[in-house]
Amino acid sequence: MPAAKPVIPIGLIPSTDEWHIAGIVVYAHPQSVPHVRAAVEAMTGVEIHAASDNGKMVVTVEAPTSRAIAAQLTCLHQLEGVLSATLVYQHNEDAEAMNEEITE
Repeated sequence: MPAAKPVIPIGLIPSTDEWHIAGIVVYAHPQSVPHVRAAVEAMTGVEIHAASDNGKMVVTVEAPTSRAIAAQLTCLHQLEGVLSATLVYQHNEDAEAMNEEITE
């Protein structure tokens, strides 16, 4: 009898037909800003758009699933020196739409 194939929960299967983007405000202890900034910049799909000396950062996360966005948010929360990481916006698009040229 052949071995049963493992069952992968639907939310863990990367979607190739969607793309998710989230806006997150990260608040770090002011003395930890250089360390937190370096850690955030090293994360895949994560970009810092603005940062203040008092520890506030505006960050975006891009990923193929909402579960991946949640995982990145959890990682941000767990960085040493981070006081909070708050999801303020999340949107998803068809992956094909991400390649369309925007004209005005």
